[in-house]
Amino acid sequence: DEYYKLKIRTFTTTDYSPEKIHQMGLSEVKRISERMRYILSSLGYDESKSVGEIMNELNENPDFLYADTPDRKEIVVKDYTEMVEEAYEVMKDYFHTMPKSKVIVKAVPEYSERTAAGGYYQSPALDGSRPGVFYANLYDIKQTPTYSMRTLAYHEATPGHHHQIAHHLENEDLTLYRRFGYYTSAFAEGWALYSEILALEAGLAEDPYDELGILQSELFRAVRLVVDTGMHYKRWTREEAMKYMKTKTGMSDTEVRVEIERYIVWPGQALSYKVGMIKILELREKAMSELGDKFNIKDFHSAVLDHGNPPLFIVEEMVNNMIRENLN
Repeated sequence: DEYYKLKIRTFTTTDYSPEKIHQMGLSEVKRISERMRYILSSLGYDESKSVGEIMNELNENPDFLYADTPDRKEIVVKDYTEMVEEAYEVMKDYFHTMPKSKVIVKAVPEYSERTAAGGYYQSPALDGSRPGVFYANLYDIKQTPTYSMRTLAYHEATPGHHHQIAHHLENEDLTLYRRFGYYTSAFAEGWALYSEILALEAGLAEDPYDELGILQSELFRAVRLVVDTGMHYKRWTREEAMKYMKTKTGMSDTEVRVEIERYIVWPGQALSYKVGMIKILELREKAMSELGDKFNIKDFHSAVLDHGNPPLFIVEEMVNNMIRENLN
């Protein structure tokens, strides 16, 4: 138990108890599932089926899949690139500065696509000689249902990982170590998950299916809070955790098994995504409440991003400083 509490502190940079995180997860799973249920009902889907079942069916629906043509990868990369470029323009209204480094989209190389994640990000060169890269895994057409593309683009590129990482690489007010060498999982992954919601709020996912994709991504991270604490704190079995994840998300048996076994051997890491996102949203709500008409989303994002990749308690301190400065 003490070891697990230490891993929670390491990965989330909070003093949250396992029980608190478990309850946060249950609450978030319920909230997100209800929103997804509302959207699916409005689209005419069978209300007798669970959200997980319907999403699993959507994942297999050819209406949302690219045709398996020889030029499929080029088409998908082009579509992703358009999404990233659109987001860059829209996000100018939410940040004081945008990254100088560009981000480009590439397919995951064939030699690693069978075992690589669905998408990942490579940061730009420190001297600006190489752009950031959002790698999309296009090995299997079922990995790229169209409604899930926007959320992945916003998570990995703009305003997610690329925006955040390029921002502090280019920040000459920071030491080299803070620009390049320090990593806080809850901050980086929390920001990327927050970015998906920010993009939704900015009108970048107006199609209800695109919103479902964003909510499905968020639901997956919320379920992680439940199953990670379930196994390592509440002594759930592997099978109990797999059943919960399968029921709530509609993921395939193979996907669920791979995820659960990851959490078994890497206690606490999977908590960092949603805990980080929740903390950023809580701080934004606090700033909006205390500043009222003086609240500026650009100032808030600067308070969060201008200090490298800090633990969440430092982010909180920086936001509190921003609130005090704006009240004076």
